[in-house]
Amino acid sequence: MPIRSTGSGKAARDAVHHPLFARFYARVSVKAETRAGMAGIRERLLAGLAGRVIEIGAGNGLNFAHYPATVSEVVAIEPERHLRQLAVEAALRSDVPVDVAPGAAEALPVKSEAFDAAVVSLVLCSVRDVPRALAEVRRVLRPGGIVRFFEHGRGGGRAMRATQQALDATVWPRLTGGCHVARDPVAAVRAAGFELGPYRRVMMPETGPALPSSYCVLGTAWRPVDDA
Repeated sequence: MPIRSTGSGKAARDAVHHPLFARFYARVSVKAETRAGMAGIRERLLAGLAGRVIEIGAGNGLNFAHYPATVSEVVAIEPERHLRQLAVEAALRSDVPVDVAPGAAEALPVKSEAFDAAVVSLVLCSVRDVPRALAEVRRVLRPGGIVRFFEHGRGGGRAMRATQQALDATVWPRLTGGCHVARDPVAAVRAAGFELGPYRRVMMPETGPALPSSYCVLGTAWRPVDDA
């Protein structure tokens, strides 16, 4: 079991440190729950999960209120200190048990094959090493364990994709806490050895002009049952 975090760890323990962006994200994400329909996305993302769940990159803990009662425990990993503090507060309001702990997606501080499900939500865009992070997800899941993901990435026509690549190579990661808009989360999940299940493309927000960050995917994958 991970140690329950108070969100007040020393900076040396923080795998990610983006204090300004973290505060901006915390405000914007709360507004997006209703204005951009994110609350409904979270409901679909987490529906049907059961047993022990690990959530990687929990942010400010907005998923916690949407976990079904069939989930026995959530271990929520969040590397950024300010967001982790907010996640701890959200965990106290959750109807399911939630432990919040510091850690990086590329080196999860938990035992192998310890979880029935993993949740990755708006995380793969910002991790430093996507293959390594997904290898860690595969390690900590039991064979047959489920992955639920909601990520944004590459999309649109030729002009939009060129814009996304240009943003990734210049200002976007610096302004948004390491986020990238031109990654391909579905291809990354498949390349990591997961069995890809159903997924659907989603625009966020659903109405209005398409932004470089609007192209999202909501889906399911599994660690193969015969994975050793």
